[in-house]
Amino acid sequence: MRYDDQDRESKNVEDRRGQGGGGVFGNGGGIQIPIPMGGGGRGGFSLTTMLIIGAVMLFFGFNPLDLLRGGSPDLSQVPQLPRSDQSRQAGSQRSPFEIPGQRAAVDSDEMKKFVGRVLADTEDVWGKVFQGFGQRYKEPQLVIFSRATQTACGTGQTAMGPFYCPLDQKVYIDLAFYEELKRRFNAPGDFAQAYVVAHEVGHHVQTLLGIADRVQRMKERTDQRTGNAIQVRMELQADCLAGVWANLNNQLKNRLEQGDIEEGLNAAAQIGDDMIQKNLGSGRVVKEAFTHGSAAARVRWFSQGFKTGSMQACDSFKASQDQID
Repeated sequence: MRYDDQDRESKNVEDRRGQGGGGVFGNGGGIQIPIPMGGGGRGGFSLTTMLIIGAVMLFFGFNPLDLLRGGSPDLSQVPQLPRSDQSRQAGSQRSPFEIPGQRAAVDSDEMKKFVGRVLADTEDVWGKVFQGFGQRYKEPQLVIFSRATQTACGTGQTAMGPFYCPLDQKVYIDLAFYEELKRRFNAPGDFAQAYVVAHEVGHHVQTLLGIADRVQRMKERTDQRTGNAIQVRMELQADCLAGVWANLNNQLKNRLEQGDIEEGLNAAAQIGDDMIQKNLGSGRVVKEAFTHGSAAARVRWFSQGFKTGSMQACDSFKASQDQID
């Protein structure tokens, strides 16, 4: 991506690195919407890792025993994305990974600048898009932390991957995650890193439009399997919104370089539910347990947003099932 010292860094970055984060379950009762990551290798997990996985799965309300319960999601109550002619013209639920022992080495100062510039670009793009349909875009904060931090949704931990908390409207990330994305999940590149931020900001857009709140109420009234199916559509919409941002941001600022979009597509594929499940050790894919979408679906929806540059292309809640699978 094309950034230099003249590019603006967002003022909405809060640096909490080195601060204590509290206990595992925190003091909040909300949900977090992460870029979730899997863990472990072919040799399986240690007992400690399994306990961590189980605790976090329970924290997010995920019970593996509920995977086979049936039900079809009723998506008629999800609000539609607003229409904006200007948008074309404007130029938690997954098992965590561990970062054992020594944390991955990252150039913290440079990475902080990078995510600050990406966040600034999301502010500029979504500010223009919201203005196009007569609303004001409320900018989210991005919190950089190390190991653990308190959020309105409970205690956030590095092992959860980057996540968005709708209760405080903040994106949370430990910068060591990017080294894991590159090393463990084979998704290097600066645009892959930008995609992570753009996806979480996509959840913020959903929150501002009332989509996140409506989806959460729907999930509370249904069983686990149906709730997972609804959550997949929400995550794919966030992927699509990340693609829309990439398109409009390039129109505004000419950010993209050769290979950038391929980096984003690769990152989306590597953290698809099926890829994560295969990497958990058993190699078994349980579709009913998907909460973020398959690799193919995540690539499809990011691509759709990028190709169209239109929020209207991101209505995953009205999409047919073959577009979601």
